[in-house]
Amino acid sequence: MAGVTAGPITLTATHTDRLDKVVAALLPTLSRSAVQRLIAQGRVRVDAISRDADYRVQPGQTIVVDLPAPAPEAPQAEPIVLDIVYEDASVIVINKPAGMVVHPGPGNPSGTIVNAVLAYAPEVQTVGDVQRPGIVHRLDKDTSGLLLIARHEAALRALQSQFKARTIRKTYLALCVGRVSPEHGVISRPIGRDPSNRRRMAVIPGGREAVTEYVVIEVFGPDDRLPAAYALVRAHPLTGRTHQLRVHFASIGHPIVGDALYGMRKDQLTRSLRPRHMLHASELAFISPASGREVKLHAPLPLDMRRVLEELSSPSSLDQ
Repeated sequence: MAGVTAGPITLTATHTDRLDKVVAALLPTLSRSAVQRLIAQGRVRVDAISRDADYRVQPGQTIVVDLPAPAPEAPQAEPIVLDIVYEDASVIVINKPAGMVVHPGPGNPSGTIVNAVLAYAPEVQTVGDVQRPGIVHRLDKDTSGLLLIARHEAALRALQSQFKARTIRKTYLALCVGRVSPEHGVISRPIGRDPSNRRRMAVIPGGREAVTEYVVIEVFGPDDRLPAAYALVRAHPLTGRTHQLRVHFASIGHPIVGDALYGMRKDQLTRSLRPRHMLHASELAFISPASGREVKLHAPLPLDMRRVLEELSSPSSLDQ
């Protein structure tokens, strides 16, 4: 309903007529058919009572019209180049770059993975949620790596079932602050919305089950050049909670390098190299709904993460 603001609007009838005609006259931005739909939905009340469209309104009566929020516009196709790692008749797997949002939302109306996918595979438009067509799972804006897209509704349902059964295996590489101990471990801590900051998630009593397996691949420092230690970790989230790896590693005192929301803002490496959070979805294994066979995929570390690891492995500007 363009041109009107969502929420209740209070009107005063100025003449006798049918309810739908009176409201249409008092709210000229709405067509009479739109007014009739609102009346049928119970969104129009006369003196606090819902009335039919043909109710005869009298001058001076109070009419409250509860206008719904406008339906969000469907994402539009945009010719954006995608790094496609794998595709078949049921799925597309993309190597998402850091800094690219998966689907449109507040502050990111375009330029997303969804906009790009709609240009590449228009059939995805009718799959799943209108604002997130084809999206089976999500990656944070600054997380790079493998992202799974369903090409049709049956594929979406099949992949969602695999996620629910925990048969899809996702592997991430994360660079964490500190020497993570033990070197092989499981973090099992419930995650929910942080009650003190709605932008964040947190480990909280009563949160949703969240389980992460991990193994430390390599440790850097501490030494004469690196006063602090860093650990490159391979992590397997067994559940799919929002920000799960970022929250879990921060909760054990080892936030992911570059994570401004959950991490250490004054970490030496972050100050020197100013990286995004160092998290990459490196491996993905699932059963293709098209073939019934397992697909195993790998996305190499992107250049920015390789550069950070090179800086940690050899003398560099970190000393200066």
